Amino acid sequence: MPSEVTEVDVVVVGAGQAGVAMSEHLGAHGIPHLVLERDRIAERWRTARWDSLVANGPAWHDRFPGLEFEGVAPDAFASKEQVADYFVAYAQKIGAPVRCGVEVTSVRRHTGRPGFRVETSQGPIDARFVVAATGPFQRPLIPPIVPDGAVPVQIHSHAYRNPGQLPEGAVLVVGAGSSGVQIADELRRSGRRVFLSVGPHDRPPRQYRGRDFCWWLGVLGLWDAETPPQGAEHVTIAVSGARGGHTVDFRELAADGIELLGLTASCADGVLRFAPDLAANIAAGDAKYLALLRAADAYVERNGLDLPQEPQAHVLGPEPDCVAHPRRELDLAEAGVTSIVWATGYATDFGWLEVDAFDPSGRPHQRRGVSAEPGVYFLGLPWQSRRGSSFIWGVWHDARHIADHIATQRAYLAHGGD
Repeated sequence: MPSEVTEVDVVVVGAGQAGVAMSEHLGAHGIPHLVLERDRIAERWRTARWDSLVANGPAWHDRFPGLEFEGVAPDAFASKEQVADYFVAYAQKIGAPVRCGVEVTSVRRHTGRPGFRVETSQGPIDARFVVAATGPFQRPLIPPIVPDGAVPVQIHSHAYRNPGQLPEGAVLVVGAGSSGVQIADELRRSGRRVFLSVGPHDRPPRQYRGRDFCWWLGVLGLWDAETPPQGAEHVTIAVSGARGGHTVDFRELAADGIELLGLTASCADGVLRFAPDLAANIAAGDAKYLALLRAADAYVERNGLDLPQEPQAHVLGPEPDCVAHPRRELDLAEAGVTSIVWATGYATDFGWLEVDAFDPSGRPHQRRGVSAEPGVYFLGLPWQSRRGSSFIWGVWHDARHIADHIATQRAYLAHGGD
């Protein structure tokens, strides 16, 4: 016997930060909708992050406008559990119609009538509009460089939890973004020998002249940049909220005993080879760091602000020996490496969305979240409308634009009597 079909104006797929934000704005317009989540609200924050993770932005900044973090000081950094609890509380506050434990298996456009058939683990739903709010962190990427068996353990950062999870021995961490540097630092502090493979990265100061870097990017208009600098579409940001927040400095990591390596290039017979780019990657990160300091100084002078000067922040320490004379090869067995942690990012996975909304490489074809497929929307993608789009506060603003667009389309359809 066929399942009874539920009908609703909008189906939102995913109940993380994007889905909850989308629900708030749809609710403000009075648009009937459902938010479908295969696990729990903000599940990725609870179970796809390492144990000691905290938000990379302070609590005053990394939140939605309508609710502050409970029990977290404005300048502190919420733990991953506090972030997940925040979104649960927010969903309750706005009365979001979230259905947990419901997996969307496919979305297809109806033939000969408007809207979409949304197939789920709990039966079919017919919707006029569909919002893919599953975000950018869907399929962990591990480059096919080191063959299976070359070391006892190879895991992606999404599966890393704590140092005790890994076998005894040295660890190679691949990736110089927030995840890579924080995991490498934690492993070193646990007493491990650690190698860190450093690729291109952005390295802002955690704080400068008494203000967090999130504040500086805001007043300097950098969060609102609509397109990434040439070649920087996938450059990672090395910044940390761990231990109360601190500026990531690769010189300090080296001084603490972490050996820095260039970009991981190849592996043969148990020997890893690295690109000759370590010094250039460190220098490029330093240049971005210093450029932000200069922009901040100019802003202070231009606006006559009474913020304390920090001349020492402009002084970079000496180049570590591992950067001046970088290792080009690493025999994994000889170095005692028993684990590799790949902090190498994610790919999107929209296999369930069977519509004409993607370019030849599989990336969503959209503008500010409005898809090339009428009635389909995306939310939470990096650089969706601006630099801040994939961040907590940024996704809230992008959701408002999409809700406005849906409201406008519904008005047209209502006028046409459809």
